[in-house]
Amino acid sequence: MVASARVQKLVRRYKLAIATALAILLLQGLVVWSFSGLEEDEAGEKGRQRKPRPLDPGEGSKDTDSSAGRRGSTGRRHGRWRGRAESPGVPVAKVVRAVTSRQRASRRVPPAPPPEAPGRQNLSGAAAGEALVGAAGFPPHGDTGSVEGAPQPTDNGFTPKCEIVGKDALSALARASTKQCQQEIANVVCLHQAGSLMPKAVPRHCQLTGKMSPGIQWDESQAQQPMDGPPVRIAYMLVVHGRAIRQLKRLLKAVYHEQHFFYIHVDKRSDYLHREVVELAQGYDNVRVTPWRMVTIWGGASLLRMYLRSMRDLLEVPGWAWDFFINLSATDYPTRTNEELVAFLSKNRDKNFLKSHGRDNSRFIKKQGLDRLFHECDSHMWRLGERQIPAGIVVDGGSDWFVLTRSFVEYVVYTDDPLVAQLRQFYTYTLLPAESFFHTVLENSLACETLVDNNLRVTNWNRKLGCKCQYKHIVDWCGCSPNDFKPQDFLRLQQVSRPTFFARKFESTVNQEVLEILDFHLYGSYPPGTPALKAYWENTYDAADGPSGLSDVMLTAYTAFARLSLHHAATAAPPMGTPLCRFEPRGLPSSVHLYFYDDHFQGYLVTQAVQPSAQGPAETLEMWLMPQGSLKLLGRSDQASRLQSLENRGLSMLPRLVSNSWPQAVLPLQPPKALG
Repeated sequence: MVASARVQKLVRRYKLAIATALAILLLQGLVVWSFSGLEEDEAGEKGRQRKPRPLDPGEGSKDTDSSAGRRGSTGRRHGRWRGRAESPGVPVAKVVRAVTSRQRASRRVPPAPPPEAPGRQNLSGAAAGEALVGAAGFPPHGDTGSVEGAPQPTDNGFTPKCEIVGKDALSALARASTKQCQQEIANVVCLHQAGSLMPKAVPRHCQLTGKMSPGIQWDESQAQQPMDGPPVRIAYMLVVHGRAIRQLKRLLKAVYHEQHFFYIHVDKRSDYLHREVVELAQGYDNVRVTPWRMVTIWGGASLLRMYLRSMRDLLEVPGWAWDFFINLSATDYPTRTNEELVAFLSKNRDKNFLKSHGRDNSRFIKKQGLDRLFHECDSHMWRLGERQIPAGIVVDGGSDWFVLTRSFVEYVVYTDDPLVAQLRQFYTYTLLPAESFFHTVLENSLACETLVDNNLRVTNWNRKLGCKCQYKHIVDWCGCSPNDFKPQDFLRLQQVSRPTFFARKFESTVNQEVLEILDFHLYGSYPPGTPALKAYWENTYDAADGPSGLSDVMLTAYTAFARLSLHHAATAAPPMGTPLCRFEPRGLPSSVHLYFYDDHFQGYLVTQAVQPSAQGPAETLEMWLMPQGSLKLLGRSDQASRLQSLENRGLSMLPRLVSNSWPQAVLPLQPPKALG
């Protein structure tokens, strides 16, 4: 009773305030009801559209793939991405949120686009697949969604034209960073689910059973025997990236011959190397650089596209009458002389040299991921689900380094044979396609008898060291990489039972001594007094790259070091009769190089444009930031004194190191010899 009396007393006291609040609430309700009625009238005029059903996180996938190369959230069960032609599904942004958070979206789903025209509905099979591709702007055949030439999305979002099922595809959609890549993935998956992406069967023309790979033996004495016909001419395809221009020049020096041809592709991301290679090629009529560039990632379909386009270019260059195609990277190096290679190929001018995997075929297919669908976009190879190997052919593969005849290259590039056309379509969506495409085409073609199971190379494989899944940031799979040759591996280069003429891989920043041993073995010793044989430079920054070529931290550090070096030069006591060196820096450093000598890191070489404090022309100085070892004596009362090794960065400057050293950085090319 007491509480009731208090409530009545409060109500009487605040009667006016309560009445005002109720009136405001009533007014707000009337306003909301009024706007709601307007929306209903507008919707009635335009016709209602059924809202798409949002993603149900409870619906799972039956895809049980558990590859070691799994990325993202593929280990969990995902729902389905619903979107049919007559009732398009939810936008991709909503699917991504549902896949990653496993919760329904809290905000309102935008209205779905209007239904398609009657003439475009009720499509099935290949016709439906072509309609899907055409609607998204993709060509009905060929490479849909490649890094080069992929169509741009028409708006900021898109709606899938099919019901996307499978944890691999949903995981790829959730992890793709751009709308274009998401759209490409969705179109590829829809085509695959419609059964119009992959060939069901491919014709086989080879009448032989099993692998046709006769062994060919070779020794140095055969190089002196007369050839059958004129000596062959080679088209070298050099595929390079990074910044190691000095190592590339060393390779070119070792394989160069005036009768051969050299075509160089530089990765689209390696602008510094491209500038250097273009300048190098201007001095030689038989050295050219591709006028186009691609981003070629490890394991990507872009590498196969690059090879096929380069082959077409080489076939169409006027006056380049080559007989063999050999691909090399900057980490390759010859193990025999040009005369020996030409003699060997001249005696086997109708053979194609490719290295096979050498294991059970079904195991190779699983290990290589050939039974998985992949797509490349955003510089990444996305795994999108399972697929079937086309019937009627034998799938083979191994190394992506090969030696091919001109006739086989012409067949691959120009033929209308369904075998090649359908295999090109199959390998467009394949992981590591360059390691299997040419093997499979050759082994199933009429030229299968020309296959030799030897790519004429020795690779320094150590699976325990090289197979660490180091490429998972660019491919949804585990990959391996060969190890660098070192002097202790030199005997391995000689103790090979099969003919080999090249080896990989070599990196001068790891070990340059083994290259010196190879040069001595092939060409003899250099003349006495040859400079810079043990030195190596590699660029890490160039002014033409712009400020974005280095991080702010490194750029600040190099700039500060240049100022300190100039101050050190100005305050140091000069030699007798020499004026003080007083300079003012001009702008940012021009370049930064790593410097090695005798396979030991010697520091950084920072090049800086300066202006003398007194009257005089501008100059370029190179300052040497070198590590210096020092010893420090640590004494403690409770322990015996001991020495501790420390390392700090000393500030040293060599003002004329540019003019003294750079002409010695790369030895001149050896004089070419005439064939025959």
